[in-house]
Amino acid sequence: MTSHDEHVCQAPLKSQAFDEYPAWMALVGYGLSASIYLAGAYLLSGFGRLAWVLYLGYCAVVEIAVLRRSCVHCYYYGKVCGLGRGRICALVFRRGNPEAFVQRQASVREIVPDLLVAAIPLVAGVVLLLRRFSWPVLFATVSILLLASAGNALVRGSLACRHCAQREIGCPADRLFNRQGT
Repeated sequence: MTSHDEHVCQAPLKSQAFDEYPAWMALVGYGLSASIYLAGAYLLSGFGRLAWVLYLGYCAVVEIAVLRRSCVHCYYYGKVCGLGRGRICALVFRRGNPEAFVQRQASVREIVPDLLVAAIPLVAGVVLLLRRFSWPVLFATVSILLLASAGNALVRGSLACRHCAQREIGCPADRLFNRQGT
């Protein structure tokens, strides 16, 4: 017999949902974030060492917040997930409450810190380009723009969310971004 918490964690897997994602998908998902962080650090380095160190510190805080706010409660806690955080989360934090995660309502305000991870270096890149044009700065700025927009849409839409068991159970992010009738 299973406990209530174990029952909540069990996803009614449909044909497209993965119990665990292939490792390559997790690498692509986490690689996308890492690429944005590195390009951002490069752009912020144009403002000195402190700027890029603070930026990477901010990225770490945002990652930890996602792990604590969402990943601890997710179906993929301790498993290979499409964004590469499920196993990492289990190494750092105790299991949360899957039922509370399903009930949670996400808001646009909650994702502002995530958006700033790309917005801060984008602004920095534009400032640097206005000061003095540089091909590497232009490349890094355009890269962040493409990675944060089209890259995220591709990774989440075609890989991660498409095959997500948590989405089938109930996902606050899915409800926020894919509201029915809007």
